[in-house]
Amino acid sequence: MDTHDSTDKARLGVLVSGRGSNLQALIDAFSGGRLNGQLAVVISNMAGVFALERAERAGIPTAVVDHRGWSSRDEFDRALVAELRKHQVSLVCLAGFMRRLGKPLLQAFPDAVLNIHPSLLPSFPGLHPQRQALDYGAKLSGVTVHLVTEELDAGPILLQRAVPVLDDDTEDSLAARILAEEHVAYPAAVEMMLAGGWRISGRRFARS
Repeated sequence: MDTHDSTDKARLGVLVSGRGSNLQALIDAFSGGRLNGQLAVVISNMAGVFALERAERAGIPTAVVDHRGWSSRDEFDRALVAELRKHQVSLVCLAGFMRRLGKPLLQAFPDAVLNIHPSLLPSFPGLHPQRQALDYGAKLSGVTVHLVTEELDAGPILLQRAVPVLDDDTEDSLAARILAEEHVAYPAAVEMMLAGGWRISGRRFARS
């Protein structure tokens, strides 16, 4: 695949479903001058979530595209694409977005949809990865930022940060330590995307 150029003027769209702590990490990174570009819109599939309030406080446009009432998942995806395009988005970031994305959105934004997952993929994909790590007896867990593909939590990996699993950990205590690393990892991954000079080689995200 061709090497991707720098996108300093990128317009980001962030998809959310809940409290939006990773959204806040991105807001802070942009407002602090650590990231170039602009947070163009925050879209939720549910009204009234705290992530929308975070965006509004930061002066970022918001929208709600409810996932209910569409004839298919593809129709919901097309509605998301229309909203993202309305705001001229070039990079999409999932931040606690609790819906799987399909072909219409992924084809509209090829190699331009990021997700963050609280485990060291490919270990413990899907729901409740912290519980999976504890049940398995893993000694390390962590966070993975990856490009989104149609296969769940299986896209090319940009970066990972490890977190030890302690003997007395609960699901909540492990999740809290991983979350702190998520807030570091996500802005760093976005910076990698915006810097350009990267390509996808097979399953690998490679930097020049």
